[in-house]
Amino acid sequence: MTRIDLRSDTVTSPSPAMRQAMAAAPVGDDQYGEDPSVNRLQERVAELLGKEAALFVPSGTMANQIGLKLLTRPGDEVVVGDEAHLVWHESGAGAANSGAQFAVVGHRGLFTAADLRAAYKPPGHIVFPPTTVVAVENTHNRGGGVVFPQAQVVAICNTARELGMASYLDGARLFNAAAASGRALAELAAPFDVVSVALSKGLGCPVGSLIAGRCEHIARAVRVRRMFGGAMRQSGILAAAGLWALDHNLDRLPEDHANARLLAERIAGARGVSLDLATVQTNIVIFRMEEGAPDAATIVTRAQEAGVLISAFGVRTIRAVTHLDVSRADCELAADRLAQILARG
Repeated sequence: MTRIDLRSDTVTSPSPAMRQAMAAAPVGDDQYGEDPSVNRLQERVAELLGKEAALFVPSGTMANQIGLKLLTRPGDEVVVGDEAHLVWHESGAGAANSGAQFAVVGHRGLFTAADLRAAYKPPGHIVFPPTTVVAVENTHNRGGGVVFPQAQVVAICNTARELGMASYLDGARLFNAAAASGRALAELAAPFDVVSVALSKGLGCPVGSLIAGRCEHIARAVRVRRMFGGAMRQSGILAAAGLWALDHNLDRLPEDHANARLLAERIAGARGVSLDLATVQTNIVIFRMEEGAPDAATIVTRAQEAGVLISAFGVRTIRAVTHLDVSRADCELAADRLAQILARG
């Protein structure tokens, strides 16, 4: 039986060509700033994002945690969208590493400048924590891979500046947002003080994210990366995968989006399924099992038995993610198998 893995876009394996690029990478000691492959990747990503500098780090979670550390002090409050990765999927790191707390606004990841203004608490209050940062996730994972509307982004960041706050973009899947919206990465990143992007998701790299911003931010980020245990040595072997992916895997991202749409349309009408097709804008499909239908764990188990791997994101919430290691034919087959499982009720 063909096994189709739709648990995440992080399950991809490096292609033979990517492995060759990694094997041939010129390297040096990155702690001394002497790894030419890392330096080239950092310069290239900074340019793509329209920022002064960038720093290569092992993971998206570390990038997010460095961003919080740069922009907050212990006891500060960070405004985030509903079900943000910073809150749901980082093991409480924001509290443990930076002493930050979160104020959740909006619905399914999206929020407005008015929501930010309503949540804002000024510095110096004897009771309230100061609201010092707003964080936007684009695309939004638990929201179904939705692209955060750029007009709202601009308004939110303008409001943050007016209130004396910093702004952070969790752009782990910003490459997907750019592909879906037709906007340049630099345009999507421009309103923010600090931005992160992941290489290990849609671009198919085995490891790595980057955090970008002004030179003074990234100079501090080097120390924070060391503090968090993320400083590496001959990491050009990993950076070379990112350089290869930027040359070869960006333009194909719309294929993943089309495959996700195919999957979503096939299962949207199934019995007991609640799926808003308007949220299927990139490579993530999230649907909910209605009351009276089997729960998420049951559907995931049945799918696994049928050779389709998907994830339970809650008691009645399921996620499927398309990526470069699943073809159109794979997604058609997965859609058929899932539709048959769902039809059983």
